[in-house]
Amino acid sequence: MIHQRPLAYLLGLEGVALLRAYAGEHDAEFTAARIAEIRRLLDDPKLDVEPVAAGRTDTVSGYEVWSRTYDVPGNGIFAYEERAFREILDPLPPGAALDAACGTGRLSERLAGLGHDVIGVDSSPDMLARARARLPEADFRSGELTALPVDDASVDLVTCALALTHVADLGPVFAEFARVLRPGGHLVVSDVHHELVALGSAPHVRLAGEAPAFLPAFRHRAGDYLGAALPQGLGVRRCVEPRMAVPEPIEAATDPGPWDDWPWSLHPIAPAAHQAAFDGTPALVVWHFQKEKT
Repeated sequence: MIHQRPLAYLLGLEGVALLRAYAGEHDAEFTAARIAEIRRLLDDPKLDVEPVAAGRTDTVSGYEVWSRTYDVPGNGIFAYEERAFREILDPLPPGAALDAACGTGRLSERLAGLGHDVIGVDSSPDMLARARARLPEADFRSGELTALPVDDASVDLVTCALALTHVADLGPVFAEFARVLRPGGHLVVSDVHHELVALGSAPHVRLAGEAPAFLPAFRHRAGDYLGAALPQGLGVRRCVEPRMAVPEPIEAATDPGPWDDWPWSLHPIAPAAHQAAFDGTPALVVWHFQKEKT
């Protein structure tokens, strides 16, 4: 179980802000304000409540719920991904493209628009149903990242967007990517940045009976991706870490809101700490690999 309290998160946020100040990013006045705000938070009875006990769920069960709202209103991280994907994907020649962990077909649709023949693979029936409705002309298949239902050396491009954070061991997944790619083929991966995951960004849903639960969210560092890719003959072409821009703090709020909206509804309670902790933090990492030609 994961036990979450609004007060605990906010104190952690203040701690990150104070560490940034300690490293020289903010002045003495900022530090004094953070300490004063911590005292205020500790005295607020609305924040010092019993923790919410959330379980853990697998991606199939989690995306059964999340698929209903995944595209509407959408994920704020998409905007950070868009520019990097455009710069990497648009110049590539059309060919056979595999969208691994395709979800609702968001990226599959983009690939089709670029002229690729698209195969989409996902383990979630609910996400696949939405992908098929979104892009009927594509070939969508049920499958796992560690056992892709695609022939050896049969595609020119593999994409995988915002899915590897759910995977504990990247090695078998990158081995599958390399297996299905033709020599000289390209692999483009985006993933939630490990710094953002460490700041509490992990997908959570309510399962049957309104039980709160978290989907897997692993923090992969650069060495994890490289350690999985390089032994498979996948060389690095590019790595981009789009950073978040958080506006100047507004007047603090007081209501933590429901668990479903945490941690985002907690940020206005300590807006200066939120701005200090999140501004400039990478939202995601985008990798472009290419398979050796021989």
